[in-house]
Amino acid sequence: QVQLVESGGGLVQAGGSPRLSCATSGRTFSNYAMAWFRQAPGKEREFVAAISWSGGTIYYSDSVKGRFTISRDNAKNTVYLQMNSLKPEDTAVYYCAADVDYRGSYNQISTYDYWGQGTQVTVSL
Repeated sequence: QVQLVESGGGLVQAGGSPRLSCATSGRTFSNYAMAWFRQAPGKEREFVAAISWSGGTIYYSDSVKGRFTISRDNAKNTVYLQMNSLKPEDTAVYYCAADVDYRGSYNQISTYDYWGQGTQVTVSL
């Protein structure tokens, strides 16, 4: 089992730069890939960013590329999402997810085996 706990969300002004954190426990963090997804009201959950176990491979959705940065600290069992230049359309609940068996595509919800409870990010004008 893997437990994931997100933090760092809240109300942010447009253009702001919050950082989300996802602390994990339960299994060896450095053995699995991690990702961030988000879900806006009335919309489906969508892929945001993913990072391999070593941090050597990273993917972003087109909507956040150049503004968001995913990173991980295997010593702290934590993955981060640095969000810059926030826009109102970034408003969503942000979820971190863990892929423990490396089966499936990095941007598919079904690939991930464990999920956090989510943290709300609201971007105001």
